[in-house]
Amino acid sequence: MPKFGILGKIIPENFNGKQITLSGYIKTENVADGYASLLLRIDPGIGVNEVKIEGTTDWTKYEVKIPMIPEKTRNFAIAAMLVGKGKVWFDSLVIFIDGKDISQLTPIPTTNLNNDSKITIDKLSDTQIKYLADLGLIWGFLKYYHPTVTKGDYNWDYELFKIASKILNSNNTNQRDEIFVNWIKSLGEVLETKEDTVSNAEIKLKPDLDWINNSGFSNELSFLLTSVKNARRTEENYYVKHKFAGSFEFKNEDSYPNVNYPDAGFRLLALFKYWNIVQYFFPYKYLIGEDWKNVLTEFIPKIIATKNKTEYTLTVLELIGRIHDTHATILNENRILNDYFGKYYAPVELTFIEEQPVVTRYWDDIWGKETGLKIGDILLKVNNIPVNDIIKNALKYTPASNYPTQLREIAGKLLRTNDSIINIEFKRNKNIQNKAIKVYADNDLDIPDEFNTNDTCFKMIAKDIAYINNGSIKINDVPQIWKEIQHTKGLIIDIRNYPSEDVFPSLCNYLMPKSVAFAKFSVGSISTPGLFVMRFLLGTTVGTENKNYYEGKVIILVNEKTQSAAEYCAMAYRVHPNAVVIGSTTAGADGNVSSFDLPGGISTRISAIGVYYPDGKETQRIGIIPDIEIKPTIRGIIEGHDEILEKAIEVANK
Repeated sequence: MPKFGILGKIIPENFNGKQITLSGYIKTENVADGYASLLLRIDPGIGVNEVKIEGTTDWTKYEVKIPMIPEKTRNFAIAAMLVGKGKVWFDSLVIFIDGKDISQLTPIPTTNLNNDSKITIDKLSDTQIKYLADLGLIWGFLKYYHPTVTKGDYNWDYELFKIASKILNSNNTNQRDEIFVNWIKSLGEVLETKEDTVSNAEIKLKPDLDWINNSGFSNELSFLLTSVKNARRTEENYYVKHKFAGSFEFKNEDSYPNVNYPDAGFRLLALFKYWNIVQYFFPYKYLIGEDWKNVLTEFIPKIIATKNKTEYTLTVLELIGRIHDTHATILNENRILNDYFGKYYAPVELTFIEEQPVVTRYWDDIWGKETGLKIGDILLKVNNIPVNDIIKNALKYTPASNYPTQLREIAGKLLRTNDSIINIEFKRNKNIQNKAIKVYADNDLDIPDEFNTNDTCFKMIAKDIAYINNGSIKINDVPQIWKEIQHTKGLIIDIRNYPSEDVFPSLCNYLMPKSVAFAKFSVGSISTPGLFVMRFLLGTTVGTENKNYYEGKVIILVNEKTQSAAEYCAMAYRVHPNAVVIGSTTAGADGNVSSFDLPGGISTRISAIGVYYPDGKETQRIGIIPDIEIKPTIRGIIEGHDEILEKAIEVANK
């Protein structure tokens, strides 16, 4: 290994910018068996670049550059090196960010909280709850509206902790408002704008900012907040940016994963972060069904009253459930929730049929049969608790857009436990029986993803009726399948699953006689948070001019497992001139998602864009409404019938 010498420096700070440059002069003498180097690196693993020089050279200016990713950067490193033999001199090393000397720039503020907000709350008075609700409103509003905050010039989490203590200790509204006024003034003056950037747009949702003037704030506070509302802003924001198809990426948000049980300040931070993301970036806020501001007030004492991480996590889950969005839940197999709902599973699948939990298959044939349960058995009690009581208690911890989808989620939790067995009462025919069932770890059972399917992507159900499984068909399959189906009288497309690929545009080119719009989006704004306008975007039309289009019936099968991209596929296939949708209520959560983290390492997400029919009709919460409603029956399950598919064949034959 060649000898080397190095002079290096770590810059433990972060800066906003698009490109970092290390500039300097280098002179070399007889550099051999290696090189002289000037190196620049962005950690962790963002990028590295260096210049290498050999031989003898006079003083020469060199530059090394790296594109920056501020939201992922921990620190920078520079190094001057000699590898091998020779001599090297370095002079006038300077770092620039977007052409500006780093010594003249202000680093992005960092916090040194050590997972301690320094806020302790034992009990809240009604007045303190009101003051904290006002703080939550103003803190989130400034985060997304005030130009200096949106640039990332402040550590906004730390600002919350600083101001919260003052607000909690304020004696009256005058003192409270003075604290807010001084805080806002400290952020600097703002330049107002009179530009109207959406005058010709079809507005779907306006920002909810009436509280600025109807919350009883002082005139000076209301004036300052109004000035911030009218401030000049751009689509550049330190905390949020647009990504694919108008959805949002929430960036520079610390999840504080090492906070085992968040203290009172961090619990408030979690509530305020979630509430304000919904307030300004949830396209379906108007469908929540209640004043979202009242939910903020309701959850302040709830989240403060939690006594451990389990209660905290469940309270966050309950909050998530209040937006009624099937996309919204706690992600990544959260350990706390896994322990709460039960680490072990009975080896049988339950599905709600006729609004009763029914055994529909075994997760393992041997262990399933050992339970003594049969397909079609109806679960009545679990550990002596009636199923209806379990459902009633579980609903608030089961985020979903509609009740059938909540039942879908609850079904998978009914036979979970942390014990070695689970005691059940069930009904078979008219007989009621009791059993103790052995349970297993999920990795022993290898429970499949409920949305995915391994079924064949195509088959002929009859001589002139074709069947496509939308969950397994691939784009490359379409041309060959078309040769088989083009002269049939009926094509059944089964969307009771999740698509493995975006195959619908390719398939629709064969099915449709012309290009047809099937969807319309509402897209949010970063410069005016809370504003959503209607757009026809790429991917909202299907088909092309096609004289040889499919003239048979297109029959689309849906149920509560038809969710998100699957619902979007159903909308696309439905514009065929001879289409029929058969089945039951879908999950009612269409469109792309935006994910983000909350203190305590909680990951969650929301629907990020609104999806509508071209005439503006809703899909969220409602789902895809079938033309012919058919649901499985318990008798059909026992007899092995797919009653929705059988109805589709009947319709195709008419």
